[in-house]
Amino acid sequence: MIDWVRVTQLQDEVGEDDFQEVVDIFLDEMNEELETLAPGMAAGDLEAKLHSLKGAALNLGFSQFAELCRVGEEAARGGQTNRIDAAAIISCYRASMEEFSEIRSDGAAA
Repeated sequence: MIDWVRVTQLQDEVGEDDFQEVVDIFLDEMNEELETLAPGMAAGDLEAKLHSLKGAALNLGFSQFAELCRVGEEAARGGQTNRIDAAAIISCYRASMEEFSEIRSDGAAA
């Protein structure tokens, strides 16, 4: 669910102090973006939103969430918004966030 190698790379790149700030910004952006993710959105808007979510997710190592966003982005690009399961995307994000938070608080990774 989480690419811990990427998490460690990012932490090494920005340092421990700045890493927490990156995580906080990521969480704020994800929560805002996911609140507006809706199946009734225009295909172009949905494609752009999923592209943005995917990029942010990859930066922080949320690989499974990023993959769902990529699949949704491609569906939106093809005008097949009915194939996008927004609930599954949001659920995956929440599960990823839970795993990330548990491991980070235990100090087992990064």
